Amino acid sequence: MQLAEKYGSVYTIYFGSRPVIILSGYQTIKEALIDQADDFSGRGQLPTVDRVFKGHGVVLSNGERWKQLRRFTLMTLRNFGMGKRSIEERIQEEAQFLVEELRSKKSSPINPTNIFVQAIANVICSVVFGNRFEYEDLKFLKLLNMFNESFKNMSSMWGQMHDMIPEIMNHVPGPHQKVDKLLNNLLQFVSERVKTNQETLDPSSPRDYIDCFLIKMKQDNKNDFSAFDMNNLLLSVLNLFFAGTETVSSTLRHGFLILIKYPEIQAKLHEEIDRVIGQNRCPNIEDRGKMPYTDAVIHEIQRFSDVLPLNVPHSVIKDTHFHGYTIPKGTDVYPLLCSVLRDPTQFATPDKFNPGHFLDDNGCFKKSDAFMPFSTGKRICAGEGLARMELFLFLTNVLQNFTLTSSTRFTDSDINPKMTGFSNIPITYQLSFVAR
Repeated sequence: MQLAEKYGSVYTIYFGSRPVIILSGYQTIKEALIDQADDFSGRGQLPTVDRVFKGHGVVLSNGERWKQLRRFTLMTLRNFGMGKRSIEERIQEEAQFLVEELRSKKSSPINPTNIFVQAIANVICSVVFGNRFEYEDLKFLKLLNMFNESFKNMSSMWGQMHDMIPEIMNHVPGPHQKVDKLLNNLLQFVSERVKTNQETLDPSSPRDYIDCFLIKMKQDNKNDFSAFDMNNLLLSVLNLFFAGTETVSSTLRHGFLILIKYPEIQAKLHEEIDRVIGQNRCPNIEDRGKMPYTDAVIHEIQRFSDVLPLNVPHSVIKDTHFHGYTIPKGTDVYPLLCSVLRDPTQFATPDKFNPGHFLDDNGCFKKSDAFMPFSTGKRICAGEGLARMELFLFLTNVLQNFTLTSSTRFTDSDINPKMTGFSNIPITYQLSFVAR
């Protein structure tokens, strides 16, 4: 972002010998990802994970393979109710388990990291595997620790160097070399689940994403150009897990940290929850339309926490003319989401937490075109609807039942996202969930 101040909103930077285009600011990124959506719809290189994914799976594939997998994934998530009752019910059920688990802590201070990751992962598990796991399940905890470690290694200095100069870092020992092993262990777990599904598959009533994919594989087995094979199934499941677990749980942890820092915002949320939902029923997604302040706070948490600041790299699928330059086909492009979410032309106080960014003068919810935490254009996050539903239902369920407190006085610096690389993760902290 500092280089953009010097060189403008489109510039080239070299990752080793490889030129990469950096796009900065709302206007420029909108022109690329929305106005020239097709040209910028390729997926760029991500060497930290490419040795395992090799261009397979819904997030990291390109061309016809990507189109088939994305269409199928969006349709399957929709059929399982992304935006419909069934996924909403799964999230509500999980939110109740989470509330009970927090209640059992009896207001004692806890680090919320693991429990939020487990709750969010359970929603993905119920969609992908057809069931949730108990919070004490050691196999589940081990699985989530592997995800967490992969993310940390990707965001470390070693992981960033690996993404920039793979031709050297592939041969240098260090924590970045563990990512392959972690991903292969995770693939082993997914593979066992797929075997179980294969043995008990009933094509007339699919239970989860894996069943739907297996049925599609059977339908397409005569089609030489089909993307539906075992490799794409395993890697797409891993993609969904990665995309859907760490991002949403990091956003929630960041949100609760902010609400401890600003008790007056928390008090307003409590007031709106009590007024619209009350204490006698669970929140549901229809409540969101009647809760402009809560909706604005959640949007602002997402804007401020800026979970994937660099975006996942794009690439241009043909020689592309943009802002007076010609970008050669196959060049990687980083549209910086952090530069959109903190664009001073779009947000009045870009570096401060301010729910007013999403409220009009009458206190009604106000949309912003620069709200792009899920990216935008052809590669917008396939799970956007699911993530938004999770954030609303988990946050309102927890606040309906608890007041958040901490003995630590948090500073502005504590709540600011820590720019650590691929993903922004909030500081480690302790809080108490005090029953209301």
